[in-house]
Amino acid sequence: MHPQALALRAGVQALGLSLDDRRIDQLLAYLDLLARWNKVYNLTAVREPEQMLAQHLLDSLAVIAPLRSHAGGRPLRLLDVGSGGGLPGVVIAICCPDIDVSCVDAVGKKAAFVRQAAGALALPNLRGRHARVESIAERHDVVIARAFASLADFIAWSAGALAEGGVWVAMKGRRPDDEIAALPPSVEVFHVEQLSVPGLDAERCLVWLRLKCST
Repeated sequence: MHPQALALRAGVQALGLSLDDRRIDQLLAYLDLLARWNKVYNLTAVREPEQMLAQHLLDSLAVIAPLRSHAGGRPLRLLDVGSGGGLPGVVIAICCPDIDVSCVDAVGKKAAFVRQAAGALALPNLRGRHARVESIAERHDVVIARAFASLADFIAWSAGALAEGGVWVAMKGRRPDDEIAALPPSVEVFHVEQLSVPGLDAERCLVWLRLKCST
């Protein structure tokens, strides 16, 4: 048995998720792949597998239930901005096969890792792109970022990638009231969702944003 299997299953249960054995195995294989590449390419500052499980895997898994609720069973196109080692994009691709996930990063080795993960984990709905987000012209229903930038910069840099009626989702620590206050008047925060991440003693929230409807 994988050394992190029991802890992962316990975390998945605590998050209220239902994942079959294949998806659990893919998540564990992704964790191993991330740890292996990290020794050479420094994809993340977190080194220990136990810490990777809580700070990366379970932290990313915490977005799955809210994302599924938003999708309502509809297929979506999602862009993960500044994805790094594929967080949360790879985790979303594993858990939500109906969501088409593109992970974009300005660092070539990080985009290459996501492409490697897509092949190794047999994820046809996952792509890694080496680009700056400002250059992305394709439109996406959801644009998400984890620990990427201020809300204002996130919105400004990724605005060209958001489809009409789409939403931005920012994964943050504590509620970023100062960043919310600095948003342009054309953008509104319509929900701030508090998250509880198993094994992580820190505040987490999702900030949901959209363009205001013109009247």
